Amino acid sequence: MKWSDFIGHADVRERLRRSLENGRLASTYLFVGHAGIGKRTLAILLAKSLLCEATSPTTLDFCDACGECRQVDSDSHPDIHSVGRSAERNFIPVETFIGDREHRMREGLCHDISLKPFGGRRKIAIIDDADYLNEEGANSLLKTLEEPPPKSLLVLVGVNQQSQLPTIRSRCQIVHFRPLSNEQLAQLLLREGVCEDADEAGRITQFATGLDDARAFASAETLEFREAFMRRLAAGRDFSGLLKEVQEFIETAGKEAPARRRRLRLVVRFALDFFQLLMQQQAGAQFAADPALLHAAEHATAWKLDGNSLADCLQRCLQTLEHIDRNANQATLLECWLDDLQQLSRRGGTEEN
Repeated sequence: MKWSDFIGHADVRERLRRSLENGRLASTYLFVGHAGIGKRTLAILLAKSLLCEATSPTTLDFCDACGECRQVDSDSHPDIHSVGRSAERNFIPVETFIGDREHRMREGLCHDISLKPFGGRRKIAIIDDADYLNEEGANSLLKTLEEPPPKSLLVLVGVNQQSQLPTIRSRCQIVHFRPLSNEQLAQLLLREGVCEDADEAGRITQFATGLDDARAFASAETLEFREAFMRRLAAGRDFSGLLKEVQEFIETAGKEAPARRRRLRLVVRFALDFFQLLMQQQAGAQFAADPALLHAAEHATAWKLDGNSLADCLQRCLQTLEHIDRNANQATLLECWLDDLQQLSRRGGTEEN
């Protein structure tokens, strides 16, 4: 990929360009923002610019033709070390950073980044899914982050900086990525083949915040379920029926646990969108929402709650997302979550005794 192909985030690019030009590029960055909006791609393009043998190491540019650039494009450059969470794990294991017990500090990312650059310019580490660092994994990184090896650059890529331990945040320069505009996201969806035409891409941008979301929303089954779920959630009464419908939706993802977890996360995300819109309406704030979500909010007769109660609903959804990531039993988690939401809905005083 060339810089000209990269969509959005001109402010971040300019910030990095100035830092590089002035010799003030940090040794460790934490990129945070919505999933699937280009954070990891920008980290790769930054690495490519730093390693390109045909351009100055103080300019944020690359030739896209030299051996270094071709190795970056083929994901085979010996000076770039990229790690992340596997679909089967709920966190990045500590062995990824410091090796297993028999090879402590002789293998893993911290060892690899400490070696002399193969090409002579830099060693670069990209830690994807940084939100899934557990305490043991995060602590294993602290020394490397506090005393980075010479000619090294570490980029952590996550969604929420609050997911990182304070000790991680304090050792990184934090870069916030703004959401892509609907036009930029639509352009990305068309380029990546998620949508076949501009009309479909335009519809998907009403729901999605990034590429990951869009791939889920590109399914007609998902959109139909979302609309039905919003209607049932807005009614707020027959949660036993809602539970059954959600269970059936999750089961259609297949038997693999990671796919089912993604489905459950998606359902909780639908509820988060619903409660956020209710709070925005209550506060008289400006908001933008798709027709299905607006219709649900307009008919939310069971959710005439005050701001504190709506905040409790949001907090309950966020806790559920955390429990999903911790691999809690999905059936029990789903039932408890919906039961708690129904109890909260009764604060509105609209249900008959």
